[in-house]
Amino acid sequence: MAMTAAKRARVSRGIQYALLIAVVGFLALIADWEKITNSFFNLEVAKEQFPGIITTAFANTLLFTALGLVAGMSGGILLALMKLSSVGPYRWIATTYIEIFRGLPALLVFIVFGYGVPAAFSISLNTYLTAMLALGTVSAAYIAETIRAGLQAVPPGQMEAARSLGMSHPRAMVTIIIPQALRIVLPPLTNEVILLTKDSSLIYVLGLTVSQYDLTRFGRVGLTAANAGLTPLVLAGAFYLIITIPLSYLSRRFEAKTARMKK
Repeated sequence: MAMTAAKRARVSRGIQYALLIAVVGFLALIADWEKITNSFFNLEVAKEQFPGIITTAFANTLLFTALGLVAGMSGGILLALMKLSSVGPYRWIATTYIEIFRGLPALLVFIVFGYGVPAAFSISLNTYLTAMLALGTVSAAYIAETIRAGLQAVPPGQMEAARSLGMSHPRAMVTIIIPQALRIVLPPLTNEVILLTKDSSLIYVLGLTVSQYDLTRFGRVGLTAANAGLTPLVLAGAFYLIITIPLSYLSRRFEAKTARMKK
C-alpha cells in the first residue's frame, strides 16, 4: 500500500532527525572532552578575565559602537537626502561616497583615520574620536541606502498633506517623512548595529592603551597567559553575543510588527 504524502513527509523528517542525532552522538563519542574543556572552557582562566572584561572591554565595545552609530546615522541620513536630491551634484557625491565606502574593507578605513589623516593634516586624534570617524564613515554608507529605501517607501501623499497644511519642505521632512522612514527601516537598521558592533573589533589597529581595550583586544591579550588556551577569546565572543543576540531578537520583532502593519 502506497504511503500518503503526509506519511512520506513524516518518515523523511524522522530519517533526518535520526541522521542528525547519529552524527552528533558520533562526534560526542570521539571528542576528547578534557582537551576541549582545557582549551576552550577553562573556568580558572575565565575567572581571571573578570571584572576587566566587563568594566573595560565590554564597556568600551558598547561605547565604540554607540559613537559609530551616532556618526553613521547622522551621515547616513544626510547621504540619503543627498541621493534623493533633485540637484545632480548632490546625488553624484552621495552615490560616489556610498559606492566607495561600501566597497572598501573597514580595516583600511581605520588605518586611514588612525595614521593617514593625522600625518596628512598634522593633527592628533584621540582613539575614541578616531573610532567614531572610522566606524561612522563606513556605517554611513550602508545606513544611507537603508534610509533611502525607507524614505522612498513613505507614501507621497504624506508630503503633499504636510505641505497643504502650510509646512515647509524641510519641516515636513524632519517632523513627518524621516520619522516614518526610520520606523519602516528599523529591522535593517538593527542589523546595521550588529555589523557595527563587530566592526568595532578593528579598533585594535590603532594601538590601544589598557583602559581602551575592546572585547577582541582584551581576549587576545588574555591568550598570552600560561595555559590560557582559547578560553579568553571564547569569553570575549560570548560577550559579543550578549550584545548581538538581543538585537537580532529585536530585529525579528520589528519585522513581524512591520509585516502585521502592512496587512
